[in-house]
Amino acid sequence: MKQLLSIVVLACIMVLPSLGHSQEWSPKGSITLQIGFGAGGSTDIMGRLVAAKIEENTGWNVVVENKPGGGGIAMFSSLMREKADGQTLGLGVSMPIFLNLASRGDKIPFNIDTFDYLATIMRGEIGMVAKADAPYNTLEELIAYGKKQKGGIAVAFDAKPQQLVLEPVAKNAGVKFKFVKHKSGAEQVQSLLGGHVDIACTAGEHVKYIESGDLKMIASMSKDRQACSPDSKTLIENGFDLYLEPYFYIAAPKGLPENVKATLAKAFDEAINSETVKNSLLNSMQANAYNLGPEGTYTMMSQGAVDIKALVKAAKTP
Repeated sequence: MKQLLSIVVLACIMVLPSLGHSQEWSPKGSITLQIGFGAGGSTDIMGRLVAAKIEENTGWNVVVENKPGGGGIAMFSSLMREKADGQTLGLGVSMPIFLNLASRGDKIPFNIDTFDYLATIMRGEIGMVAKADAPYNTLEELIAYGKKQKGGIAVAFDAKPQQLVLEPVAKNAGVKFKFVKHKSGAEQVQSLLGGHVDIACTAGEHVKYIESGDLKMIASMSKDRQACSPDSKTLIENGFDLYLEPYFYIAAPKGLPENVKATLAKAFDEAINSETVKNSLLNSMQANAYNLGPEGTYTMMSQGAVDIKALVKAAKTP
């Protein structure tokens, strides 16, 4: 009996490692992380930062590709057609996706359930900013100034949601906004500092320029006021029930095998919560790393799409 028991135990010991090995996953070659915005902006910076940390932690090769267009719509439209093997991933921003789905969902080839979700990196804070010497300091003063300008106010933006939120502001305030499309927040700032536009709508890039005294915040476009300019009111406080609160998130084509999804989610979580990434986000954008994980990210995307659809509908109501 003892001999039989020993044989059974030995067999279990021999089988367990093979079972564990079958659950392991590593990429076959490079992982491609597609970023739905141009180089140099906040999304690009954080994507490359996290990719580098994953390479350091795992030894994988993570190739970053910029695929700008439509606030991430172009990149995700391409990503959905990739194999669900964990080799191609996408970094996007939630708000442009929500607003595009809410305003023209019938023209977009995907929806929230088209993808698997792995992580969030952080929540962004959108600021409406101007040059420090601009003749207006608040949204109220900007509107008054704009009404005196025959050509209106030139507004820099890099994603359609910024325009969709500010259009009802201009309409309700009786002022003309001329929207000037840019590829990134960094490009917006340079255009603003060069005097080519009157205001810009950036997601974090404005912080260091406010601290240096080159820019000032006209209004916070987030739900709350921002630490870099605590006296600047939100759009909501200015009487406009509108806001932008983007999450930067990682998605993959639908149908990832569970072991692939778990391995990738762990790799992203360890990178996002590393001291390197947390300190870099805090120093460069005054933002905290914020990972919701796979389930939390899916919940955020699902509920956010519903909330923004209602917000867009309300904004269109006279």
